[in-house]
Amino acid sequence: MTWTKQRLNNLFFIIGVVAVVVMLFTFDVSFVELWQHLCHAGYWLIPIIGVWFLVYGLNALAWQATIEGNLGGKAPVSFWRIYRLTITGYALNYATPVGGLGGEPYRIMELSKDIDKEHATSSVILYAMMHFLAHFWFWFISIFIYLALVLAGDLPINTFIGTVLGMIVAFCLLAFYLFSKGYRNGLVKYVLGLVSKLPGLKRWTLRFWARHSEAIENIDKQIVSLHGQDKQAFYKSLMLEYLSRVVQSSEVLFMLLLFGIDNGGGFYGITITYLHAILIVAFTTLFANLIGFLPMQLGVQEGGFVLSIAALGLSAALGIFVSIICRVREIIWIVVGILLMRLRD
Repeated sequence: MTWTKQRLNNLFFIIGVVAVVVMLFTFDVSFVELWQHLCHAGYWLIPIIGVWFLVYGLNALAWQATIEGNLGGKAPVSFWRIYRLTITGYALNYATPVGGLGGEPYRIMELSKDIDKEHATSSVILYAMMHFLAHFWFWFISIFIYLALVLAGDLPINTFIGTVLGMIVAFCLLAFYLFSKGYRNGLVKYVLGLVSKLPGLKRWTLRFWARHSEAIENIDKQIVSLHGQDKQAFYKSLMLEYLSRVVQSSEVLFMLLLFGIDNGGGFYGITITYLHAILIVAFTTLFANLIGFLPMQLGVQEGGFVLSIAALGLSAALGIFVSIICRVREIIWIVVGILLMRLRD
């Protein structure tokens, strides 16, 4: 079993290395233009890259809260190990297609070295659910931030914008309903039921259920119990995940300040600029997640930044700059995550 896990670890490592190489050679700009953008960023690259130490730290704390809530006590896993697996998991998610299916299997494989496989699986599923639930809350609350800035006379509103905002609200409310069903009734059986309806997969689903029915039942019970019995761990994890997105918006704030966009400066001006950064990240991540089947959402994230920044009345050139610097930051952290796979606790 240990030998098999080691071989899988090596496979994930190779996939990550290949993905990084492909990303470098399929970059959307020439290396000369890339170097010009990096020179323009200058020392601002330090806080832009460094803020993700805190973002991943909040993600790790959220996952730790989920694990402890799932186990009903203190997790027999050090925070450093959870932090490392968090970074590596996201690195694999960024580097693999279909919404990032590489990180979760890796996390389950590694976490099962510390706790039993069923709890490892349910803890990873629960954290993935929390991660996506926090996304929806981030998008949902961002709508009201936009409307508040409209009332303050800072942002425009018209029929088209109002329709788009209404559609996002409806989309988030539908997601909240589906998540509530998953937390009340379990998720694995529900997903398997959906898979069984796909052409050609019914027999496979029935065989999978026959072999793993007991484990699936236990995993779903653990998913239901976190929300029903340990609400403190549930809401702690959700708040930490939401906060990580607010902190993530700091990197866009730094880039806006770099371009001299501070809405007059001072506390009020910086606050308004920070709210703009939150809106840019919210609408860009919404756009990228709607089309999440591409590695690193190649081209999608760039378009999302340009569109969301233009929607706030800022220049397209700024959108291109922000997208390129964010792409560089992602590649740096992917490399860090892949290298962390070779460390041993």
